[in-house]
Amino acid sequence: MNAPTTTTAAVRRRVTVRGTVQGVGFRPYVHRLAADLALTGFVSNTASGVLIEVEGAAAGVERFCERLAGEPPPLATVTAVAVEEVPATGADPGFSIRATEQSAPGRTLLPPDTATCADCLRELADPADRRHRHPFITCTHCGPRFTIATGMPYDRAVTTMSGFPMCPACTREYEAPADRRFHAQPLACPDCGPRLRLVPAAGSGTEAVRDGDALARARELLAAGRIVAVKGVGGYHLACDAFAARAVHTLRTRKARGDKPFAVMCADLGEAERIAEVGTAERAALTSPRRPIVLLRPRPAAPLAPGVCPGSPHLGVMLPYTPVHTLLFGLPGDPPGPRVLVMTSGNRSGEPIVTDDDEALTRLSGLADAWLAHDRPIASPCDDSLLRVRADGTEQVLRRSRGYAPRPLRLPVPVRPALAVGGDLKNALCVGEDDLAWLGPHIGDMGDLTTLEAAVQAERHVRRLTGVSPEVVAADRHPGYHSSAWARRRATRLGLGKPVFVQHHHAHIASAMAEAGLDGSTPVIGVAFDGTGYGDDGTVWGGEVLVADYTRCRRLAHLAPAPLPGGDAGVANPCRTALARLWAAGLRWDPDLPSVAACSREELQLLTRQLSSQVGCVATSSMGRLFDAVSSLAGVCHRAGYEAQAALELEAQACAAWGEDFAAYPFGDRFNPAPVLRAIIADLRRGTPVPVIASRFHRGVAEAVLDLCRGARRGTGLNTVALTGGVFANALLEDASADLLRGAGFTVLRHGEVPPNDGGLALGQLVVAAHGQRSAGGRRKTASDETE
Repeated sequence: MNAPTTTTAAVRRRVTVRGTVQGVGFRPYVHRLAADLALTGFVSNTASGVLIEVEGAAAGVERFCERLAGEPPPLATVTAVAVEEVPATGADPGFSIRATEQSAPGRTLLPPDTATCADCLRELADPADRRHRHPFITCTHCGPRFTIATGMPYDRAVTTMSGFPMCPACTREYEAPADRRFHAQPLACPDCGPRLRLVPAAGSGTEAVRDGDALARARELLAAGRIVAVKGVGGYHLACDAFAARAVHTLRTRKARGDKPFAVMCADLGEAERIAEVGTAERAALTSPRRPIVLLRPRPAAPLAPGVCPGSPHLGVMLPYTPVHTLLFGLPGDPPGPRVLVMTSGNRSGEPIVTDDDEALTRLSGLADAWLAHDRPIASPCDDSLLRVRADGTEQVLRRSRGYAPRPLRLPVPVRPALAVGGDLKNALCVGEDDLAWLGPHIGDMGDLTTLEAAVQAERHVRRLTGVSPEVVAADRHPGYHSSAWARRRATRLGLGKPVFVQHHHAHIASAMAEAGLDGSTPVIGVAFDGTGYGDDGTVWGGEVLVADYTRCRRLAHLAPAPLPGGDAGVANPCRTALARLWAAGLRWDPDLPSVAACSREELQLLTRQLSSQVGCVATSSMGRLFDAVSSLAGVCHRAGYEAQAALELEAQACAAWGEDFAAYPFGDRFNPAPVLRAIIADLRRGTPVPVIASRFHRGVAEAVLDLCRGARRGTGLNTVALTGGVFANALLEDASADLLRGAGFTVLRHGEVPPNDGGLALGQLVVAAHGQRSAGGRRKTASDETE
C-alpha cells in the first residue's frame, strides 16, 4: 500500500452506502480503492449497509467518493450514498476492514443466490488447484446467499455455514482483503466444507458413498435410467435422463404429474442449442448469473423423450448453476453420462419443494432410486425461477424465485410496513416498507398443510432478512382462500386487527402499475384476464376491464358470464366448461361436437340437471375458463391434469398456424363469446384444421381487447393500459394484444420481473393496502417474532 497521507491539509469523510453491499465483496473493493488513492480510514458492515470513514488529500477523497458507486463489484447494487464531513484525525495507520457493527439500526440488502462464476469453474476443473472437484466452490462473486442466511447483517455466524469451521488455508483467504474470497461467507474447501453423499433407496443392496464416489455413482445411475434426488441450493430436484423415454415415463408416473411439462438442465449452452431454438436474448437469459428456466421452442428433431413436454409449445431449459450440477454432468475425462437431464422440483404434486435431508428420504421415498445429498442446511426453500423472452427481447418472469429473491423492488409510492400474503395459487408473499418491497420466493398452491407451513417459514425468513415489522396485513378478498384465513390469524397474532382484503383483479392491476413505476395519481385501464378471482358480486371474475389506481377500482366491462358446473370439478374437465358455455350461448349439444362426444351419457344428464337448476353452479366471467372451453370444443383437451393445461395446448396449436393470414373470430356486443363459439362450430364442420381455429380464437381475443380499451378510452379519457393476470402468460395473446394497442396509440404496461399471474398478486395487495400511509404508532412486533 502507498504511504498514508499526513493530516496536513487532510480531509475526512464518513460515507454510508446502502443497497446490496454485503456478501458481494464490497469491503475489499473499498479497501482496494482507498489503497489506490493512498487514503486512510476504515470500512465496516452495519445493519444499514456499509460504513466508511476515509481520510487524505482532498482531491483523493473526492475521487474516492465519485468512484465508489460507479465501479461496484459484480453482485453489488448501490441504492444510496450519504457523505458527511467529519474532522480529520490522522490516527489511522492505513486503511482497515473492521468487524461488523451490530448495534446500528437500519436495513441492508442481501443478494440472491448466484450461479457459479467463471473463475470458480476454472478452479473446479484445474487438477492443480486445491479446490479441484470441490462441490461447494464459491467466492464473493457467486454462490448461495439467500438460502443460507439465517439473519442480518450477513456474516458467517448467521448462515448455515456456521457449523463448518474454516481450515487455516481458508481462514487466510477469508481474512486477506486482496483475495476474491475475502469474507465470502460460504467459503470452504475439501478439508473443511460440506460433504456430498449418495444414499441408495432402501432394499437396493448397495451402500452409501461420499464425495467424488457419490457423484460418479449418481452419474452411473442416471445413465442407467434411474431417478436421482439431487440437493441444490434451494431444495431437492428429481433428475433423470431426458433422452430416456422409460425413465421420463417412470418419473412422471411416480410423481403423478399427469402431462405437465418437465424442465430440463443441459450440460452447457451447446446442448441447449441442440435441442431448442436459442436466440440472442434467450442465450443472455440462460447464461445470466440468475440461471432461470427459460421457455424455448423445442427443435422438431431434438432427441428428447416424448414425455418431457407433451402438448406444450415450449420447453423449459436451464444451465447448471451450482458446482454439484457441473460435476454431475462430468469434467473432461470422466465416464460419460446424460448431457440433458430432466430437473423437476423434488416434491410430490401439490406439495412444496423438499429441503431437509431426513424429510427428503421420507417424502421422496418411492419417487427416487437414490439421493445425492450434502450436509449444508438450507435456511429457506427457493425453487427455480421461470421466464420467457418476448419477440422484442424483453423478459417476462412467470415464477420469481431463485436468482431474484430477495432482490427488492423499488416502489413508486411509499408504503407503511406491511405484509401481503398473495393468493392460493402460485403463492408468493410480499413485505414492504417506505419505497421498497420484497417478493418472497415461489411457494406454490396453498392446498395442504405442508404448503401452509412453507408459507409460514417463508414469511419468517423474509421478515428476518429485511427487518420489516408489519403494521398492516393484506390478503385476497376470497372468503374461502387458505391464504386469507392465514392472514386473519397473522394479523391477530401481531395485534393489528383485521387484514385489509383487496379485490383480486385490483391487486393484479396495482402490481403492474407498481412495477411500471406509476405513482397512482392517474388511473389506468386494466385488462385482467385469469382463471379465478373473487368478484365484488360474489361470482367468479376473470375476464375484466377495469379502471383502477391504488385506492379504488371500477368495473367497466367483462366477459359475458356463464355457469361453471361443479366448481373445481368443472375446471378439471374442460369439456364440461365447453358445454356450459354452449348452454349459455343457446347452442345445442350436437353429438358431432368434440366436447359432447367426450362426455358420457351419464355426464351429459348430470350437466343438464345442474345447468337447468343452477344447483352446484357459480357464474363466471373467467377468460381462463373460456380458453378451456374453446380448447375442448376444438378437440384439443377435454380433461386437464394440471392448471391451464387446456389453454397451454390450445396455444401450442395456435403457434402452428400463427404466421398465416386468417380472420379473427368476432365477439358480440358486451364482450359476448357466443358468436365466437358459433364460428368455431361452423369451422369444425367445414373441416378447418385445429391450428387455424386456435389461431383465429387468439386473434379474436386480442382484437376484443383493443375494442374494449378503445371504448374505455372514449368513456374515461385514459390512454394507458395494463395487461395482467395469468392468461397473459400466453405469449401469442400478450404480444398480439400489445401490438394492436400500441398501433392504436395506447401506452401499454406489461409485466417484466413481477409475474403477471398470482405469483405477483402480493405486490399489488401490498401497495393497495399500505401506500401513502405512514406509521400510526402503537405496538410493533419485531422481525424475529414467531408467526404461528
